Amino acid sequence: MPPLDQSRAKPPAAMPAEPAAQRRAVAALLVALLSLTGILALGDPRRGIYLVGYALLAGVVAMWLAVTALARARRCRTARPHGSAAATAIAAVGILVSVVLLVAFIVLGPQMSAYGQCLSTAGTTTAQQACQVQFTRAVNREISTLHTAEGG
Repeated sequence: MPPLDQSRAKPPAAMPAEPAAQRRAVAALLVALLSLTGILALGDPRRGIYLVGYALLAGVVAMWLAVTALARARRCRTARPHGSAAATAIAAVGILVSVVLLVAFIVLGPQMSAYGQCLSTAGTTTAQQACQVQFTRAVNREISTLHTAEGG
């Protein structure tokens, strides 16, 4: 019988994740996907701030669930729960996009409000396009104002 080469021996397989940690990871994945869905559902500028707030809250909850599932698996020395890494990544994207959109809503609040009011009164496609042009000009003015204030 040849001697056992310790360098080529496979490490023992890790125990599967606990059912509670696995359920937590799946919940994190579902909530992270809900966060992205909230961001994708942006349509009406007047309700956008609420959707972005929801998406941010869902992203934070998903991140918490995923990180605690990973911590529980590490503490119990079991395998990483399926979906926990994906949930962490998706939640991070949801949080990042939500924060960027929330800052945009805060900075461009008056322009977004005027755009929403313009769209609600626009009855034709031409009127909607005029609203979009008006909004684009207002945003460009705001950005140039912020850029000028930053530089001088």
